[in-house]
Parts: sequence; C-alpha cells; structure tokens
Amino acid sequence: MAVGITIQPNESIDRALRRFKKKCERSKILREYRRHTVYLKPSEERRLEMIRARRRQRRAAAEEE
Repeated sequence: MAVGITIQPNESIDRALRRFKKKCERSKILREYRRHTVYLKPSEERRLEMIRARRRQRRAAAEEE
C-alpha cells in the first residue's frame, strides 16, 4: 500500500506535492488510517451505517422533488 511519485524534471515541489496528495486521496489510505484509529463496536458500526443510509435516502428523495 505504499504510495509514491517520481518528480519529473523541471517540476516544482508544490506541483509534486499536489500530485502526491491526490494519489493518497484516491488510494484511500488516510480514510482507512482514520477508520482504524478508534475501535467501534460492530453494533455501533451498524448503527452509523443505518444513519448514513437514511441520510442518503433523504437526499435522493429531496433531489427527485
């Protein structure tokens, strides 16, 4: 799961850093790290997923109207 980039010739550090951040974001490394920093009981995970699902359904219903 290592993410790395090679800096192109004549490429600024800012641009390379931006590419690296995008690559990390797309690979979802930070999201996984944050998810594993705190333990959630399985029941708590299910409860949060149900809340997220309800929110998605409300948004979808609001967009249809």
